[in-house]
Amino acid sequence: MPSSKPQPLPEVWLRGPLPGVPPLLQPVAHALLQAREEIAEIMAGFPAGKLAERPLGLASVGFHLRHLAGVLDRTFTYARGEALTESQLAYLAAEGQPPTHLGAALELTQAFDRQVDKALAQLVATAEGTLPEWRGVGRAQLPSTVMGLLVHAAEHTTRHVGQLLVTARVVTS
Repeated sequence: MPSSKPQPLPEVWLRGPLPGVPPLLQPVAHALLQAREEIAEIMAGFPAGKLAERPLGLASVGFHLRHLAGVLDRTFTYARGEALTESQLAYLAAEGQPPTHLGAALELTQAFDRQVDKALAQLVATAEGTLPEWRGVGRAQLPSTVMGLLVHAAEHTTRHVGQLLVTARVVTS
């Protein structure tokens, strides 16, 4: 008798193009959606009291979650050609102090989800012709482009999801 267990979906990038996202930005959108799915799985039932644990001095799960949302916000702000706001700078300063109250893991996960939604909306609204445009990063206005910032947001996100996964396994084992 065949198994009635549902088959897992393929990774996001193997599910086809996302409606409305320009072709050159599909990989960025796929990476962000894949990260969201992996974080949801990792964080399901994660104990809030372990959000700030730093095994071997590594960054905590809570830091990674806050940083993931913050980096998306900041890089997409720079991609729009805007400077960071005081609120964004305050968020950056607080990334290292994750909350550990009951419900904090869900709140941090939902904050990342909202940031992914905002990023996807921006990708849909980004004209491919703007991708090579120069963008300054940070107070020093280091040189990048719209495409450079968006791709960096995706790769940086995937890097931190991997670190979050390992740290979450270590602190819950």
